Amino acid sequence: MRTRRLRTGVELTELGIGTAQFGNLFRETTDEDSEGAYAAAFDAGVRYFDTAPHYGLGLSERRLGTILRDTGTRDAIALSSKVGKLLVDSPETAGRQDDEGFVVPAATRRVWDYSRDGILRSVEASLARLGTDHLDIAYLHDPDDHWDEASTTGVDALVELRDQGVVRAIGAGMNQAAMLAEFVRRTDVDVVMVAGRLTLLDQSASAELLPLAVERGVGVVAAAPYNSGLLSRDVVPETAHFDYAEAPRELVERARLIADVCARHGVPLPAAAVQYPLRFAGVVSVVAGARTAQQALSTTERAGVGIPQALWDDLDEAGLAPRGTTTDD
Repeated sequence: MRTRRLRTGVELTELGIGTAQFGNLFRETTDEDSEGAYAAAFDAGVRYFDTAPHYGLGLSERRLGTILRDTGTRDAIALSSKVGKLLVDSPETAGRQDDEGFVVPAATRRVWDYSRDGILRSVEASLARLGTDHLDIAYLHDPDDHWDEASTTGVDALVELRDQGVVRAIGAGMNQAAMLAEFVRRTDVDVVMVAGRLTLLDQSASAELLPLAVERGVGVVAAAPYNSGLLSRDVVPETAHFDYAEAPRELVERARLIADVCARHGVPLPAAAVQYPLRFAGVVSVVAGARTAQQALSTTERAGVGIPQALWDDLDEAGLAPRGTTTDD
């Protein structure tokens, strides 16, 4: 699998795997399923895996750490995690289930904290759960309502850790493009992760964020290429999810138009969805989630499907999705 490099030297495969499902996102995942998903992705050439304390209140990191220890593959991969949602013991809620979408006991709670101390504590805890002495990338996680702190003490603490070699690259990860552009413009980030805003259905990251990132030498990781499932099947169903909610009717119809164009070229819609973000200059990897070996294998296979230039041209000419800004064609 081809790789692309960040300015700090961190090398990412063009496809990465997100591990929110390792943290029991929406339903329980077994240890065996997580191990199978990792093994299938790794065997297919994926060498970039993303996690976060938020995912299952540390469960995703713990499971991934166990897998890395058992397989001895830590040094073979690029590993990213996130800061800003500090996990604090919460014995008073331990008998309840987490209320943010993960099927785990609420034995800890998330506390927004982009202070220097909060960042250092978060990274230290992540390293312990993952069983490693460094992160290849540390992202500020969803700082939408915390710009002042995240862009100052948060970034400064990550720069400090980067200077120490505890993290090799720093950035921010969000579901919006506008604030990520401000991080690129005003701070010393190396990479940003934008979820759902550079897909066949939503290219809002291409207006400002991508050109600015290219100008500043900042890498862009495009996450959630299926837009929560709307683009994950060849045939778009009557009802589907977009951004973790029921998809508006107009988006379902637009996805069907895109699927029709793909079908005319003999290309599965999910394959086009996975590969589309890589057509934009500045994008270094596409990250898709996987719960099982079959899901990981499906995504890696989709990343390898041959797609004719005519498909991208037809989508562009139909006003459905611009053909991208790479110079490889």
